[in-house]
Amino acid sequence: MAKVITTKRLEGGIDKAHDYIRTHILFPSSLLGLIAMVVGVLGLLYQLIMGTYRWETFTFSSGLLLLGVIVGWGVTKYQKFILREYPTFFSSRMRTGAQRSFRKMKKSTPEVSIDHRGRGLIPFLYLLGIATFVGLSVACIYSGALDGLPAFALPWAGFFWAKMFFWKGVIAPPSKIKKSGK
Repeated sequence: MAKVITTKRLEGGIDKAHDYIRTHILFPSSLLGLIAMVVGVLGLLYQLIMGTYRWETFTFSSGLLLLGVIVGWGVTKYQKFILREYPTFFSSRMRTGAQRSFRKMKKSTPEVSIDHRGRGLIPFLYLLGIATFVGLSVACIYSGALDGLPAFALPWAGFFWAKMFFWKGVIAPPSKIKKSGK
């Protein structure tokens, strides 16, 4: 009997983790990716109209977009690892966010800790990704190939859209879950 209860609790936790990923990772990534892509493309269009669009502009903008995709793929790969190895981590974050009062949050169970080899490097890798985006964007601006707006928007567009697309297929939309009978 205990195994049935544990299995149900684990399935409920995984469902909550999938809900957390849908609402706190996929939805913001799609929205921010769309905004960043529109801003970047409008900036490139402005350069085209002003006559400052050259082959270097195309090369550097494509490189920044590709860099964003690579970094977004890496972050998504790490988040998939967390979902696979520590599925209760995302579900505990969903439960904590759903609680309304501060008192209930204080009484709730502590957040699941993640302990794996290289855990201490993760914040530095995030900062390295951000510093790379900013540094290469500034370099593209100073080279004269890109204006400021597309230089800063395009890597973030690639980052957020990569997060959205690389989660696709892992997390099914709620309508497909209900139709398949899960």
